[in-house]
Amino acid sequence: MFWTIPTLMTWTRIVAIPLIVGVFYAPLDPATRNLIATVMFVVFAATDWLDGYLARKLNQTSSFGAFLDPVADKFLVCASLLVLVHLQRADVFVALIIIGREIAISALREWMAQIGASKSVAVHMIGKVKTTVQMVAIPFLLYDGRLFGVIDTGVWGTWLIWASAVLTVWSMVYYLQKALPEIRARVK
Repeated sequence: MFWTIPTLMTWTRIVAIPLIVGVFYAPLDPATRNLIATVMFVVFAATDWLDGYLARKLNQTSSFGAFLDPVADKFLVCASLLVLVHLQRADVFVALIIIGREIAISALREWMAQIGASKSVAVHMIGKVKTTVQMVAIPFLLYDGRLFGVIDTGVWGTWLIWASAVLTVWSMVYYLQKALPEIRARVK
């Protein structure tokens, strides 16, 4: 199931990364670059929900798609965070927390799957809330202007990305606590 519609949509999130980064090197005025990058991020991030929906609806779920989907999400978020750090719109500490957690939890999930205990680190609501806050904060920071002439997306994005960092640590602690019994049993 390498070339199904849902899997192709997942691939678009990976292909989107150099496009979003490239926008900031295009010979455009800053407001136009910000708008284009924001719209691209929102459109590509929306494919995360849509590809899952279509995979279930069209009965095109696959183990490859289940593997690729979270990888594409992490690539898109991490690349966007690096762009935001480069543009000085996000603190490097926030990026390190979020990217470090993604690496650590991905490694934990892989190890838990190898020992047959993947259910102990299954996706939980706190992880979904963290992702939602990130997916709102990042486009706000990419836009970096006034939305509808009222909402200062830079300020809101900064608050949200810090909230996301707190949720990131909270979710990492949660997953580590859930895995701890299995870890203790294997490390003896």
